[in-house]
Amino acid sequence: MRLKEKRVELIVQKYGGSSLKRPEDVRRVAGQVAQLYQSGKRLIVVVSAMGSATDELLHLAYKVSKKPNRRELDMLLTAGERVSMALMSMALHNLGCPSISFTGSQAGVLTDPSHSNAHILDLKPIRVNGALEQGKVVVLAGFQGVDPISKEITTLGRGGSDTTAVAMAAHFKAQRCEILKDVDGIFSADPKVIPHTHHYKVFPFSAIEEACFWGSKVLHFRSVELARSLKVPLYVGSSFRPDKGTTIQEEVSKMYEQTAPLTVNSMDEVHQLSVNCSNPAEGLQTMDKELRLHQLAWPQILATAFEQGFLRMMVSASHEQMQALLQALESSPIKTIAEPLASVTLTCKGLYSSTLPEQILSRLQQDSIAPQKTISGACSFSLFVRPEEKERTIRVLHHFIEQQLP
Repeated sequence: MRLKEKRVELIVQKYGGSSLKRPEDVRRVAGQVAQLYQSGKRLIVVVSAMGSATDELLHLAYKVSKKPNRRELDMLLTAGERVSMALMSMALHNLGCPSISFTGSQAGVLTDPSHSNAHILDLKPIRVNGALEQGKVVVLAGFQGVDPISKEITTLGRGGSDTTAVAMAAHFKAQRCEILKDVDGIFSADPKVIPHTHHYKVFPFSAIEEACFWGSKVLHFRSVELARSLKVPLYVGSSFRPDKGTTIQEEVSKMYEQTAPLTVNSMDEVHQLSVNCSNPAEGLQTMDKELRLHQLAWPQILATAFEQGFLRMMVSASHEQMQALLQALESSPIKTIAEPLASVTLTCKGLYSSTLPEQILSRLQQDSIAPQKTISGACSFSLFVRPEEKERTIRVLHHFIEQQLP
């Protein structure tokens, strides 16, 4: 009876591709999953494609076609996660752990019809629920779903496995959702750029949502938005070192309105688009028409401005999505203006009415960095600079975090 009570608790784990690079990595992760299962937990394990499998499949697609059909590209890319899920389930069976693998469509992940960056509209995880009731570990292919009307396979965009995991955790009211990868959680900056970064054991939902929107790769920003709105407990950590990680939760602070810089993130590729129109709504309608014509999802819109009969947009997306968009726009009314930029963002607590933006711009001027545009929000300050200035800008902004660390 006691075992049955323990089994009521459900945990959703997502393992990134860097944790599943080789067969021995799959076996290692399966061992961790089996141990957790034996402790009496019910488990849904969401997996990404192994290592660089997605990049390799993309490279293969562009070897065959300079402009791959978006529908067929989704069919190709979803193969990576299907390989991972099948291998993980095999490894679990070998450890005596009952399991079953499902694709996104088999798991009832229902999306809109957009290829390459679809959004989850609903979940009908009937087979997942049945397998859990039978006492099995459910292994899901992340990053993918199905359009319930056309029955076409879709993908959720880079990092979409995070969103799959959060959606499942929300539906089944999981005890927590663990996003496990090759990093020890959330840091004050990318350790590859800033060697001595600060690791956070706890991080506020509001700040991580902003950080992920502005380029942090620790979580897919849509998954954070979903987790916050559906109140899913999130944990980000390493699959290699279980003792390290970051819990993301609504903040309880005694700092009141004190400004506290938290983390610096960046985007490598920000493009500026321009469309001739009589008003902003017309400009966005033109953009929507072109995207639908080429079966492309909307890019991430970072800023817009309407002046002198033109709607100008600053947009970002994954490299492959952006390249597909730029190709599609070559023969459209929407033009690409100027050279691509990079964005660098400092995410903070209490930025509103702070003098921090002024201090940042003054320091950048001393370092001969002149941002082409800035955006100040409730808890982030973003600068758009030339790509070659990105790393220097990151170091300048991280200096403000270092000043307030204990």
